[in-house]
Amino acid sequence: MLDQITPLILTYNEAPNIRRTIAKLLWARQIVVIDSGSTDETLNILAEYRQANVIQHPFSDFAAQCNFGLMQVQTPWVLSLDADYELRGEILKEMANLSPSTTTAGYRASFIYRINGRALRGSLYPARVVLYRREAYYQNEGHGHRVLVSGAVRDLAGAIYHDDRKSLAHWIASQQRYADEEARYLTDTPAVQLKRADRIRRMGWPAPLGILFYVLFVKGCIFDGWAGWSYAMERLVAETLIALALAERRLRSPANQDRAT
Repeated sequence: MLDQITPLILTYNEAPNIRRTIAKLLWARQIVVIDSGSTDETLNILAEYRQANVIQHPFSDFAAQCNFGLMQVQTPWVLSLDADYELRGEILKEMANLSPSTTTAGYRASFIYRINGRALRGSLYPARVVLYRREAYYQNEGHGHRVLVSGAVRDLAGAIYHDDRKSLAHWIASQQRYADEEARYLTDTPAVQLKRADRIRRMGWPAPLGILFYVLFVKGCIFDGWAGWSYAMERLVAETLIALALAERRLRSPANQDRAT
């Protein structure tokens, strides 16, 4: 099965992460990397690996970048990974032994969230379809994106590590941009089409108030020491930024502007 899989990775200034990701993919005959103009050591690191086929492509949005990447893949199956993912040995063995039926279009994996290498007991990071037939398509959803496949999706028993080691300054800048995109998605999408968690976030104030308690006590991160507190505070900041972006959009809406005058 591994011979039928090509890993697909998007990169932009991923020097703190990309070596750990690529190191677990050396079984692949080719690794398709779509880079959107990295200016750090990302490209130099990728040049060390003969399997890495790096293609430069201007970034417009995540879905467009992924769909462009799919066009570069030649194998029947695609393993879509973020540049801060790391395959564990268990899931690699599982993928090697897969025998998908003709009705199986993809496989979903869960994630173990790590903070600087320290695995957390739980996180808010959802399971996602990572392995799928090449005949797929991506669409944007809020600040993120998801893949659409035609057929059944199975769950993998193994999990993938998520461990982003970029700087705090980079994370804060990214979250501010994501908050604007997420607020636009939450306000522009009819409530009936939103998931329950997104309907709560759309209200503005409940998510920031509840997220710290939920991460620390429901997900158990209070038992993970400083790594758990770091993750909980990250989620608090992220949800607060989204709530502020929602408030700003509502305050600037024509209806509110008319009432102000």
